[in-house]
Amino acid sequence: MAKPTVTLAKTAGFCFGVDRAVKMLYALIDQHETVCTLGPIIHNPQVIEDLEKRGVHSYESVADVPQGTTVVIRAHGVTRQVLSELEEEKLAFVDATCPYVMKIHRIVEAETTPETILLIAGDETHPEVQGFRSRSKGASYVFRSADELMILFENHPEFSDKELILVEQTTFSVNEQKKIFENLKKLYTNAKIFDTICKATQNRQQEAESLAKANDCMIVVGGRFSSNTVKLKTVCERHTPTVLVERAEELHDYNFSAYHSIGVTAGASTPAGIIKEVLSTMSEILNEQETNETINEELNWEAALEENLKAMSSDQEVTGVVVGIAPNEIQVDIGRKYAGFVPIEEYSNDPSADPQAELKIGDEIKLIIMKTNDSEGTMMLSKRRYDAKAAWDDIVAYKENEDVLEGTIADAVKGGVLVYVKGVRVFIPGSLTGLPREADLSELVKQTVKFRIIDVDKQKKRAVGSIRSVAREERKAQLEAFWANIEEGQEITGTVKSLTSYGAFVDLGGVDGMIHISELSWKRIKHPSEIVKEGDTVQVYVKAVDKENKRISLGYKRAEDNPWEILKKSYPVGTVCEAKVVGLTTFGAFANVIDGIDGLIHISQIADRRIESPKEVLHVGDVVNVKITDIDFEKKRVSLSIRALLEQESSIDAEDLIEAEEADEADAEYIEAAEEAVADAIVDEAQAAPAEPAEEAAEVFEAPAE
Repeated sequence: MAKPTVTLAKTAGFCFGVDRAVKMLYALIDQHETVCTLGPIIHNPQVIEDLEKRGVHSYESVADVPQGTTVVIRAHGVTRQVLSELEEEKLAFVDATCPYVMKIHRIVEAETTPETILLIAGDETHPEVQGFRSRSKGASYVFRSADELMILFENHPEFSDKELILVEQTTFSVNEQKKIFENLKKLYTNAKIFDTICKATQNRQQEAESLAKANDCMIVVGGRFSSNTVKLKTVCERHTPTVLVERAEELHDYNFSAYHSIGVTAGASTPAGIIKEVLSTMSEILNEQETNETINEELNWEAALEENLKAMSSDQEVTGVVVGIAPNEIQVDIGRKYAGFVPIEEYSNDPSADPQAELKIGDEIKLIIMKTNDSEGTMMLSKRRYDAKAAWDDIVAYKENEDVLEGTIADAVKGGVLVYVKGVRVFIPGSLTGLPREADLSELVKQTVKFRIIDVDKQKKRAVGSIRSVAREERKAQLEAFWANIEEGQEITGTVKSLTSYGAFVDLGGVDGMIHISELSWKRIKHPSEIVKEGDTVQVYVKAVDKENKRISLGYKRAEDNPWEILKKSYPVGTVCEAKVVGLTTFGAFANVIDGIDGLIHISQIADRRIESPKEVLHVGDVVNVKITDIDFEKKRVSLSIRALLEQESSIDAEDLIEAEEADEADAEYIEAAEEAVADAIVDEAQAAPAEPAEEAAEVFEAPAE
């Protein structure tokens, strides 16, 4: 076998920030300065060893630094508190913080306030991240992945009321960043998102991934505690076997004889000298392995290949490289002596799929062996069957992990609906859709729904899902959040669900609250339908909450609409206004001053002469000018007078005045009796309601269980 090729990444080795920090430190050493660092200047053991030999010590805290020593702040930067300590101790320091890290410091200081939430994608223990957090004026949270961010959102519903700021550690994973951006933009459209991954890091990760795809093996050179080096290894091992070495001699622990091509990359903290040493050692190892191979091994290899091909069975998975694309088939190289081909009908389950548009020469595709023809030296393969098998493996994993999936309902069939996941048909029974039994399931077609796989039979190619399972959990979470956050006095929007003779029930989002009839309007009404109707969207406020018994009493009428407050502000005693006569009694007339307030015109105040009955002058429905002569806000009484206005136009003789005064005294008992009669009528009507208002105002009915 020919010696493997070795390809070095162009971006391997020191990045700009690390190179700058190391050069600054060595320049101070060359000037014979007494120098130390706070923590390792970079995460590379060889560099640290060399510095220690030159007398450069690394201290963990400012308190440990001897006076007279110049402190070099490492490329990762330090917290604001550390800078303050350096100034307090009057220690000389040189700031070698990477300019990209400094940029993030400025973003955090400029964008955060005591009310904002700072989200940091990275390693909570990393000094770079600790530096970001120390500069935030508000709360900050650190997470390592898109999944951890979603858990953070679930545990902190209060984020929805806050401004969110997102930054990333400079060496954060580019692939993971994409997922985070997508999730954050969906859930919090007003979040401020800053792309703070170092461009050199992005280029390094992208080139490493390309090399990993193109080579049989990858070697990553760098410190095992270096964040960017570890991420490079993670990126590469997704595509090919990958080893991480700190020193060249570690390469002797691995056997590279099985590989045709090897890629090499290095972390941002890896010096060029170590990379050269690795390449030199790699060349020696490969030369030695090539020399040790014998002719017999080559012959045995061909025999083993023949045996392997004979042992191949259908359904075996292989990787093929596209070498030709014809209208009826795709030719692939599977690394064996057999010529592989994929019939066009075995390319995809999707009838609209076009391999000529989707593939190009050199692409790798996963396949399953269908049939081997020894006489012709060909092998029939199927991409369609591999995709289906892989999809079923994913379906099983989704079921085992109880993952929540999202898909669009494709069709309504007998007994349920169908949704497709990676080409696999999932059946959701009607009873698990969450719709009522008599509902038309075709209403769900083309709707995007969340569901969970609850049963899988790979042999029968059957998968069953449930929308209701996910909806129940979401509803439970919503209810818990509702009861945790609802408070007395809180304004909330709801929908009128039903009406009774004593109030209106309002859906507040899975929880029902009640507005008692007395809380619907300041004026007396006979039925809630006079104010609201079913389906109305209403703005209400919480009057009382019983979280233990899950009951909410709501208010609808507003304090600013209280007619007595309007009267106090706009209709003081002495005001002349129009009033409509709404009732007549033997001792006077009741007239409506403003909506919700009636005043009494005593019989003695109706005319400028003595009358026997109000009916002599007034009729129900008459609109007359009156003067407000007295208001008793405590007893809710208003006294009106027509006579006071008439006296301004003509005088009244003394005899009439005496008679009027006598009539006033004589009729006083009638006024009191009338007021008591009105009060009794109100009490009687209230007692006729189904229950006490205070009790009914607290009643709440939970939405019916599914």
